[in-house]
Amino acid sequence: MALTPSNMLPLGTSAPDFTLPAPKTGEQYSLQQLAGDKGTLVMFICNHCPFVIHVENQLKQLGMDYQNSGIGIVAISSNDADTYPQDGPQKIAQKNTPFPYLYDQSQQVARAYDATCTPDFFLFDANLKLAYRGQLDDSRPGNNIPVTGSDLRAAMDALLAGEAINPQQHPSIGCNIKWRQQD
Repeated sequence: MALTPSNMLPLGTSAPDFTLPAPKTGEQYSLQQLAGDKGTLVMFICNHCPFVIHVENQLKQLGMDYQNSGIGIVAISSNDADTYPQDGPQKIAQKNTPFPYLYDQSQQVARAYDATCTPDFFLFDANLKLAYRGQLDDSRPGNNIPVTGSDLRAAMDALLAGEAINPQQHPSIGCNIKWRQQD
């Protein structure tokens, strides 16, 4: 298990636009379609990473808890499906999530967001400016800390309440994104 921290993109960065397919439905989704009127959470995840598996139930719960809050939520897998077929479209289509789970085959979206690990979280405000990037919470596989989503939930709750989000944010830690070999 390689420990890779998130890059901590500068707060205030504009959300890079994208249009990606949802393998489950075949629909194409753009950032503009997914954006909530109060904010947007973009999560880079995958199916095989032990860090994502560790928090998967909390991600689904988070999706259900904030479903009608005004924060749009989307998950994206950018891993190379040739090397990691369990992270490709066919396996993504089998996942049951309360938010769209998209596939970034070109890996251009992950690069545009400077995503480095799974899971990697980017919370944008209503103007699609980065308000939070960092960890879900302090739990990691094997550290016996319960998965609560406390860090990300606090940021989402502050965004919804119109309050300042704590700028002291801790990087997410996970498996590195499985980049395609460059020719």
